[in-house]
Amino acid sequence: MPTKAKSKAKIKTRRKPQKKLVIVESPAKAKTIEKYLGRTYKVVPSLGHVRDLPKSSMGVDTENDYDPHYISIRGKGDVIKGLRSEAKKAKAVYLASDPDREGESIAWHLAHVLNLDVTDKNRVTFNEITKDAVKEAFKTPRSIDMNLVNAQQARRILDRLVGYSISPLLWKKVKKGLSAGRVQSIALSLIIQREKEIKAFIPEEYWTIDGEFKKARHTFAASFYGLNGKKTGLKDNNAVQAVLSKLDKKGNFDITNVVRKERKRTPQPPFTTSSMQQDANRKLNFRTRKTMMAAQQLYEGINLGKEGTQGLITYMRTDSTRISNIAKHEASTFIHEKYGAEYAATKPIKGKLPEGAQDAHEAIRPTSVFRTPASLKERLTKDQFRLYQLIWNRFVASQMTNAIMDTMAVTLEQNGVTFRANGSKMKFEGFLKIYKDNKEKDNLLPDLEIGDQVKLAKTDPAQHFTQPPARYSEANLIKALEENGVGRPSTYAPTLDTIQRRYYVKLVGRRFEPTELGEIVDGIINDYFPDVVNVDFTADLEHELDGIEDGKQDWVKVIDSFYKPFSTEVAHAEDAIEKIQIRDEPAGFDCDICGAPMVIKMGRYGKFYACSRFPDCRNTKPIVKEIGVTCPVCHKGEVIERKSKKNRIFYGCSRYPDCDFVSWDKPVGRDCPKDGHYLVAKKIRGGSQIVCPNGDYEEAPQK
Repeated sequence: MPTKAKSKAKIKTRRKPQKKLVIVESPAKAKTIEKYLGRTYKVVPSLGHVRDLPKSSMGVDTENDYDPHYISIRGKGDVIKGLRSEAKKAKAVYLASDPDREGESIAWHLAHVLNLDVTDKNRVTFNEITKDAVKEAFKTPRSIDMNLVNAQQARRILDRLVGYSISPLLWKKVKKGLSAGRVQSIALSLIIQREKEIKAFIPEEYWTIDGEFKKARHTFAASFYGLNGKKTGLKDNNAVQAVLSKLDKKGNFDITNVVRKERKRTPQPPFTTSSMQQDANRKLNFRTRKTMMAAQQLYEGINLGKEGTQGLITYMRTDSTRISNIAKHEASTFIHEKYGAEYAATKPIKGKLPEGAQDAHEAIRPTSVFRTPASLKERLTKDQFRLYQLIWNRFVASQMTNAIMDTMAVTLEQNGVTFRANGSKMKFEGFLKIYKDNKEKDNLLPDLEIGDQVKLAKTDPAQHFTQPPARYSEANLIKALEENGVGRPSTYAPTLDTIQRRYYVKLVGRRFEPTELGEIVDGIINDYFPDVVNVDFTADLEHELDGIEDGKQDWVKVIDSFYKPFSTEVAHAEDAIEKIQIRDEPAGFDCDICGAPMVIKMGRYGKFYACSRFPDCRNTKPIVKEIGVTCPVCHKGEVIERKSKKNRIFYGCSRYPDCDFVSWDKPVGRDCPKDGHYLVAKKIRGGSQIVCPNGDYEEAPQK
């Protein structure tokens, strides 16, 4: 009996074995990594940053080496409390936030919140979330890299000094709710400079002459090149007629030169953050934020059934095109097996690093090239699949051989008039086997030799005008920022988001247009804070931040060299800027509540109608645009253009809520000849197409 009692007592006092705690940013990442590490680890999310500068004040002591005053982020109290509780119970604590400056900064803040020693080897980083990569990373933990932390801290403090110095001025002198920042001011300035170029542009007339020629049964196209062997421009119709008058339409053209060449087309390197955002915008019509959201999901892990949860791509914030030897070998094996040895490059393309690139991580690539997009389609959402396919195709193509084209340039002459024709034929697909586009289409010419003669079948003169530079799309703007050395991979998406949320710019037909408010803010910053919108100055500042990361620059000195002259500019601007009145425009009708005149006001999300007696009368109305079509449902109201909360245009009845007609596509005021349903103009690439929403009828696309 005593023996049994003793054994029961032992069971009661037995403790659960302590686990090692791992802290990451997101719940999805936590689930994936916990499965890889096993039962001896517990992985929990911090849900991003836990500390930051206060929102209510500058939070930077400019008199004492720019000492930042960090506080716990509002709403994160329960998260911090939970992390502290878990850390106390843990055998060891590892900080496994993302492998970049911001991730290092999150780890440092967590160390302070949890009272961890920042010199301990408790920092773990991995470039991809796969079982092998994660387990390997935990074999070699390191201490927190203070150079990375200081580089991120310097960026945060610089942005705070700019934002919290200029923004109050804008509030006081222009309008409440405005803001300014280093990178967003450059982005806004680029958009406005482009708008000025467009307004100043004077189109110039020019003409072209296309010709159709015949040799036996073959017809081919050629274009006017020049007169008497020299390239000649056609400025007007008189010049065209002078050329046409020289031609003998019944006579033959002589083939005076034939040049046959072999042209190679080289694949592009794997994606960086910037090139991925640009390609997703151009090819998938993804907004930058949408691209990064889908990329984050692919990086953090997708449940693949029997394989479990797997990270499908490497880290998506990178400016490097470098890839590991293991990834190269795996891609080579795949290409050999799938397409043959002649398609596998012996020396794959190496991308040129942009000036100032950190090259801290690999390029964006699939974690395993054997996970083809087709094999994962059932496991991914539509957006995830399309982005993964783009990344996979780009990476595999980068490891393949060049495409080879046979080209043929032909010169045709008659009476001193020269036409030229260019033909091409695919000789070897190379990387285009999987990375097809519309650039390389066969354009076959008949077999022509010097001395041959061909007939002119017809000529087609056409008038043209030079076009102004195009407004920036998201892809073009990101490219411009990158080329100018402004911002870094993690800043592009939030920068574009901010200038739209502040209503400094708006997207019209996927292109940025500045608003009146944006032009006012840009004018003030240009006049009083020229360094903030100076591209070269901002690029140099980015290089200095990179220098802090490399341990070559002192972060306090970098901030000091910027802030001392900047603070003088702020003091001058405070006195010099006069209050700008954004005058209300008369709306042309009276308030239906109090009878006072209505006016057009400028709001955070654009212009709207408001009563001139505000705040005594708070009547407001949205400004709507009639499209000249009667409502196809109630046949009483007018169809008007509206905007959703996400700023997307849709169409609805002016009698809402009495009539609830809404449509994303624009009604055209005609009914379908087959089923009587109203027709809409659906946007397609390069134009629009009139279709029946029921799918019974469609007309030819309109460019």
